[in-house]
Amino acid sequence: MKSVIITGASGMIGKGILLECLDHPKIERVLLVNRSSIGMEHSKLQEILLKDFTQIATLKEQLKGYDACFYAMGVSAMGMSTRQYTDLTFAPVYLELC
Repeated sequence: MKSVIITGASGMIGKGILLECLDHPKIERVLLVNRSSIGMEHSKLQEILLKDFTQIATLKEQLKGYDACFYAMGVSAMGMSTRQYTDLTFAPVYLELC
């Protein structure tokens, strides 16, 4: 695995994945796709900001050529219905990948 994409790197799980990927000698590049910048610089790291993940298709060309994707994006479910939570967390990316 030489290149990976990570979503949700600003959260606890995503940040852990990011740090492990940056530290791993076999991973040459890491692309973050986040809603907001994590403000980190590293020679392996590139970041794309996407406020609305229902627009993930606009990044189709930029996401080509990667070996793996770690999907760690999410939101708190507090105060949301199951439908709202699913629509915000899973539906945008799932629809584009199917």
